[in-house]
Amino acid sequence: MFYRIILMSALAGANMTGGRAVEISLPQPSKSSVSLDEALASRRSVREYTHEPVSFEAISRILWACQGVVGGGERRTAPSAGALYPLEIYLVAQRVDDVEPGLYKYKPKANTLTTIQQQELTARLAARALEQESVRNCAACIIITADVSRTAVKYGGRAERYVLMEVGHAAENVLLEAAALKLGAVPVGAFEEAGVKQLLEIQETPYYLIPVGVPVIK
Repeated sequence: MFYRIILMSALAGANMTGGRAVEISLPQPSKSSVSLDEALASRRSVREYTHEPVSFEAISRILWACQGVVGGGERRTAPSAGALYPLEIYLVAQRVDDVEPGLYKYKPKANTLTTIQQQELTARLAARALEQESVRNCAACIIITADVSRTAVKYGGRAERYVLMEVGHAAENVLLEAAALKLGAVPVGAFEEAGVKQLLEIQETPYYLIPVGVPVIK
């Protein structure tokens, strides 16, 4: 394996093998050979996927595109009102090379994934997303959540408007990176919010599920 695994202290209530969290270091993204114009032209909403796995490097690039740190400091790949960064990014892995099926949280500053649950979750996630086949059959699902209170500290009643804009920026980055990698992806907004929060064991609000997989060629 070309990434580093660090065993961390046990997390209370976490559903993990042996009760221990695992941190997975992600590789720095390599320069794409696909131009932005090409990615824009090829981007489509793709809902049907093969059973092939997605590479660890591809998922790493997608997570970085979503909320990676760029240019030093804390600046991200997507703009954030007041640089307050209310988004949290989760990965539900089903068929990702070198990654056990389960739920992981992306940490932008460290460029790592932290294990939250190590078990197959896509069927349960699909049940909370109106049984959509794209969620059930994807190789991985990126989940974008946000804590609006972080933005409200500065922007008050306009905070939710700004957070929704930021969610859209991050989601489009995911879709364009997937297109550049010749993977299929689709933004999903139809799901039971309370059910997804319960499954992820989170307090922040989930806004998007983005299934990703190797597209079926028709």
